[in-house]
Order: sequence, then C-alpha cells, then structure tokens
Amino acid sequence: MDGELTFEEIYSAFHPKILRYLARLAGEQEAEDLAQETFVKVHRALENFRGESQLSTWLYRIATNTAMDKLRSPSFQRIAQLRPSDDSIEGDQAGGVDWAVLVKEGKPLVEKQLIREEMNDCIRGYVEKLPETYRAVLALSEYEGLKNNEIAEILGVTLDTVKIRLHRARAKLKEELETNCEIHWIEEIPCSVMHPIK
Repeated sequence: MDGELTFEEIYSAFHPKILRYLARLAGEQEAEDLAQETFVKVHRALENFRGESQLSTWLYRIATNTAMDKLRSPSFQRIAQLRPSDDSIEGDQAGGVDWAVLVKEGKPLVEKQLIREEMNDCIRGYVEKLPETYRAVLALSEYEGLKNNEIAEILGVTLDTVKIRLHRARAKLKEELETNCEIHWIEEIPCSVMHPIK
C-alpha cells in the first residue's frame, strides 16, 4: 500500500458500512464482534495490500470471510438454535414503542408506521433464514449497492455465480414473503423485499 490512507482513516471511513453489512449478513447480535475481528485482520494485513483491487472490495472480502467462518462454525450453530425467536418478543412493545397506547391516543400515521414495522420485521426474519451465500449477495447488491463484478471479487466466485445466487435469493425471498408476510402498499410505496421502508 502506498501509505495513502492510515488504518485510522480506513477504520473511520469504513467501519459504519462494514458494521451495517455484517448486521445484515450475520444479525445485529454478532455484528459488532465480527466488525472488530474484521478490522483486526485489516490492521494486520494492511501493509500487504497492494491495491490490486479496490480498498472497499478488499475490506468487504475480509468482512465476508470473517462472517462466513462464524456462521458456519459449530459453536455458532448451537448458540443460534438456543436463541429465542423474534416472535417471542411481544409485538406491541417492539422497539420500545407501545403501539396500543399510540393508536388509542390517535397519533398521526401511527397505524402506517406499525404496518411498516411489521412488514420490515417479517422481511428481516425471512432474509435471515436464507442460506448465508444468498444473504451475502443480497446484502452486497441491494444494501451496499455494489456491482455484480465487485461482488464476484469479494466472494471469490464467478460473475455467473453471483447472478445465479442473486436470482435464486430474490426468487426464494419473494416466494416466502408472498406466502408468509402481509405486504402492503403505503402511499403508493411498495415494501420492497430488498429495501424495507424506513
């Protein structure tokens, strides 16, 4: 590396993006630890980075490999099975908001916000159930806005493999959502499978 960016500058510029990506890939409970592990690896390998790929591509590759190793580990599989599902949390209290009180008080747009929250929770739940290879391509493509050739480089697969995984992931997710989630139109804005309404 030509010394263009210090580790501190890289961390400052990319930590929020990498953390967000890892949360989508492995879940919010794991994201902070995975981000820390990712940047430890980046720090150790930074002097060997030759610029043969974009810095962001290199960082996402390290983050992806770190997450995949964790997701595939037997210890993670055991812990994941013991975790309570989101369904065990009372919906009315989700996110610290008492929706029943707000609806009774007639707060404006509360009903629409509640529908959005329910849809987003449902979408997130089914995204998390996808195989990790599908979650990775979806997160990199739809959330991080990377091009297919960049995704192929990050994941170490061919461009055709990325296209196939994206197609299958979207088809599987669409099928699950149509069957199991009530997708609504709010003010003519569809609840997108990839971009949950904020």
